[in-house]
Amino acid sequence: MSGKRFCIAILAAVSALGVFANAQDEKNELAGLAGRTFVSDQGIQCGGCINPFVRSGKGFTLEADYARYLRGTQLWSLSGEVPFALNFDQDLNSGQNVVPTGYRSFFVTPGVRFNVFPTTAISPWVSVGGGLGRFSQDKQLLYGGTNPGKSAMTGVFEAGIGLDVRIWRRYSLRGEARDFWSGEPNFPLATTGKSREHNFFVGAGVVWHF
Repeated sequence: MSGKRFCIAILAAVSALGVFANAQDEKNELAGLAGRTFVSDQGIQCGGCINPFVRSGKGFTLEADYARYLRGTQLWSLSGEVPFALNFDQDLNSGQNVVPTGYRSFFVTPGVRFNVFPTTAISPWVSVGGGLGRFSQDKQLLYGGTNPGKSAMTGVFEAGIGLDVRIWRRYSLRGEARDFWSGEPNFPLATTGKSREHNFFVGAGVVWHF
């Protein structure tokens, strides 16, 4: 090995050790993301009706996520996390006047996250958790009239995947997709025969490690 290559190898090793040392000091992280929530369509039990479905738009959503390092090595790490997702406006559509014009929702799902290669520049991860959510409905039905549905709390199961890319010192970019599997909003005029729905959040943002 030439002297130049040897020096490059030494510098690379020192840099890697420096990244690992910094990562060991960074026990906490705070992330902010923006994206969209996609909600699974639900069929309405309505014989002979035209377009008997509850269809949802793509609600603009913000997510905040706090995480705390628990244990790990250079190859993997386990963290506890608390993601909070706020969907500002989930528009609704249907062939029947049985749903409101839309609703707002939030989900809080404490859980755990498993990262691969946490001390490198690129680290993929998976997440699971569970918690609570709330749906707050608009007061008007889709085609006019008062909505009889009420705001409601729900239990939520969360599963997600993501990728963190270190860009500068204590900051990373994050892209992620999470499924918040929740109960359905309270639509008394729209009987679906189901009790659960998928809320898929897809977003990107910045992570601060500290």
